[in-house]
Amino acid sequence: MRIKSVPVQFKAGPADGLQEGEFIVYPSTFIRKADSYGDVVAKGAFLDTIKEWADSGNVLPGLFGHRMDDPDYYVASALEMGEDENGWWVKGVFDLESPKGPHVYRLVKSRRLNQLSFAYDVLEGADVELEDGTKAYELRKLRVYEFSFVPIGANQDTSVVAVKALADLMAGGIKEGRVLAAKHIDSLRSAQDAIGAVIAAAEIATDQEKANGNGPDNDEGGAAVKSEDLTPIPSARTLACKALEAELAAIS
Repeated sequence: MRIKSVPVQFKAGPADGLQEGEFIVYPSTFIRKADSYGDVVAKGAFLDTIKEWADSGNVLPGLFGHRMDDPDYYVASALEMGEDENGWWVKGVFDLESPKGPHVYRLVKSRRLNQLSFAYDVLEGADVELEDGTKAYELRKLRVYEFSFVPIGANQDTSVVAVKALADLMAGGIKEGRVLAAKHIDSLRSAQDAIGAVIAAAEIATDQEKANGNGPDNDEGGAAVKSEDLTPIPSARTLACKALEAELAAIS
């Protein structure tokens, strides 16, 4: 199973002409320029999987951080899906009665969370030459299993080492026995959610790499994983440590 992450702009909530809790997003586009791992997606690549989901009567789930192990992280679901000239689009709705759905919805609506990732298998693909003469691997038929809201794309520095450094900083910075204000607790809980997503992604990567017999140079999520990064952003370690340092300074 592969994972592809992309920075995207969401339409979310009444401000974008939708019902409360609803969103529209393009998880994948048909741009004929290879992504950072050499992929392009062909028009029609999602049509079969969209039909399979519709025919099954099941609902494509929306998760936070690919956390399939915990039902609390099933924060949304797809209402409609389709393809147009731009790409694969999803109209979905957040579960505003779930433990984490309202929080993720607020993050998306306020543009603080703007990356999406989806898990898929390649059923059909081939090497192609693009109009500019470059080579790419064309994804022609995909099976999608879920889509996830993610704080940092899968191709960023989201290693267990970064998470451990963050945990060490937290342990050393908070004074023993100090009572934290409610706003600090909320901030740290938000950081905990993000760290949980990072750990889950890293564990999936390690397990799949071991299963496929691949070395450490492969992208996170195993040998099959492809991640797309459209804009340069700081590493997960840098962002998380800076945020936590600011929080600890406020607590002190």
